[in-house]
Amino acid sequence: MSEADTDLMELAKRRGFFFQASEAYGGVAGFYVYGPQGATLKSNVEDAWRDRYVTREGHMEIDAPTVMPEPVFEASGHLDTFDDMIVECPSCGEPHRADHLVEGATDIADAEALPIPDVEALIADHDIACPACGEPLAGVDVTDFNLMFETAIGPGSSQAGYLRPETAQGIFVEFSRLKEYARNQLPFGVAQVGRAYRNEISPRRGLIRVREFTQAELEHFVDPEADEPPLERVADVEVPLYSASAQDGDGGIETMTVGEAVERNVVTSDWVAFYLGLSKQFYERIGVDMDRFRYRQHLPGELAHYASDCWDAEAEIDGNWIEITGFAYRGDYDLSKHAKYADADFTVFQQYDDPVTVERAVVDPDMSVLGPEFGGAAGDVAAELDRMAAAGEGDFDADPIPVTVDGETYDVPGDAVDHRVEEVTEAGEHVTPHVVEPSFGVDRLVATVLDHALRTDEVDGEQRSYLALPPEMAPTTVGVFPLMTKDGMDERAKDLASTLRQTGLSVVYDDSGAIGRRYRRQDEVGTPYGVTVDYETLEEDTVTLRERDSTDQVRLPVADLAAAIANLRTGGDLREWGDPVE
Repeated sequence: MSEADTDLMELAKRRGFFFQASEAYGGVAGFYVYGPQGATLKSNVEDAWRDRYVTREGHMEIDAPTVMPEPVFEASGHLDTFDDMIVECPSCGEPHRADHLVEGATDIADAEALPIPDVEALIADHDIACPACGEPLAGVDVTDFNLMFETAIGPGSSQAGYLRPETAQGIFVEFSRLKEYARNQLPFGVAQVGRAYRNEISPRRGLIRVREFTQAELEHFVDPEADEPPLERVADVEVPLYSASAQDGDGGIETMTVGEAVERNVVTSDWVAFYLGLSKQFYERIGVDMDRFRYRQHLPGELAHYASDCWDAEAEIDGNWIEITGFAYRGDYDLSKHAKYADADFTVFQQYDDPVTVERAVVDPDMSVLGPEFGGAAGDVAAELDRMAAAGEGDFDADPIPVTVDGETYDVPGDAVDHRVEEVTEAGEHVTPHVVEPSFGVDRLVATVLDHALRTDEVDGEQRSYLALPPEMAPTTVGVFPLMTKDGMDERAKDLASTLRQTGLSVVYDDSGAIGRRYRRQDEVGTPYGVTVDYETLEEDTVTLRERDSTDQVRLPVADLAAAIANLRTGGDLREWGDPVE
């Protein structure tokens, strides 16, 4: 862990942002507790996300269970594909992410995309050893390790279940009901903020790679033939793009507007481009440093099985680029897979403006022939014949007609299938929506905001550490301090703190130690404003209001205080509210 990481971890633990869970029992890697400051900061980030992606975009939000039955993940592909490469030291038994070891010893940036034999060869070629004990790992098998936590649902011969590795599946499996709440009208979006679980091989770097984390995901369901994003809203937003072609060559980050990125086909999906522009505004709002931020396009080898194009929002932390959001155009992969595995309708009926008459191929198989011929598979064979006719597949003039179901081919007698073309009048069609997904890692956002906010300077000849958090994100908005705990100043300060709380502000009262130290304590946790009650307060009903970043102070009437803080939180000027205090 670097010195910068250590400084942030020390601050986080000492000031109550986050710390390792179960420390009384030795701690468990990959699990963290958010303390009083951190829980509020995390909540503020989540509230800003909801405001941006739910309230302002008119989407809906759900809260699905974190445990789901095994068939959900069989359908989604997680049982077969949700793996990391693991190599276990033969000497000390310590498991390691094989791709991470390769990345640390070579110039390869994305070893995860390589096949296992290539990773094994790289370990041998570069004499990579176990980080724990130094034992050479050449010749040790690299294997796939499924990251899902398995559990049992119910007693006895329980149903197998898993803790969800992403919140998205809780939205997809409920699509049939959710589309009703959207009045069966596309497009519509469903959001969810909640916990997810991945049994990481090597949890590390605090909140960056953990085993229990919070995701904020939006699944935006669209008609691929009819729905277009409102690109005009973000066309002029400048975005720093690190394209796949730049990564393959000697290129770097190129800043361009969203409109230019679409016009030049740098971002191939208009919907993804829209969310890149929309999200940049969100990152700026919560305090991500735009000089340490980029959008990186996935290389062909690292594209998820469901994605036709995918970009990651990445933030630089201590010289490393960390993924904080994934933007994917998932197509109809998820809904089509669940439609195949589940007994539910994952389409939306889109009504035409006027009914249309079309020619439609239909089949009428003779089940008195198919039943004795194919037994229990007869129904599946008939269903596949119907699908083939609708899709214009197969040769229905052949005898027999080959039909493949679950990998097995059945020869259907030609005279047992009546195949014809009929004219039908249709009022609309069933559409399987495509999905656009921005998926945010909330814990990584919190870590990024903290890292990018950490500052040091010198005030009155002393070194100061402070968090330059946006006021909207700060766990506490204002600290109220009596200059001294005598002559009624402390009681007046307590009353003032209570009054400010009634206006909805988050307020801390502190009368411990010298006033300068109290300022420093609040600066260190990012409190943007400080109010000091002194003798002038008792005599003239005025206070000093201090701004964290500049340390400037003004004198203003108590009656104006709440309005002044509210104004400053939205970008107001401190000097407009009172006379400067030297």
